[in-house]
Amino acid sequence: MEYKGFSASTQYDDRDGIFHGRLTGSFDNVYFEGSSVEELEIAFREAIDDYLAYCAETGREPS
Repeated sequence: MEYKGFSASTQYDDRDGIFHGRLTGSFDNVYFEGSSVEELEIAFREAIDDYLAYCAETGREPS
């Protein structure tokens, strides 16, 4: 998955029946999940937008 220059790895957890993912190539831990592929994609974009907003508010460079 890619959005705004960020990439993520995703997996499906068949025990819990959810998809989950995290940013790749980042020092910060950014995770997201969804019960369908569509929900996972939405959660990924929201996680990136929230992460970028947090970085802007705190004066940090996204890493």
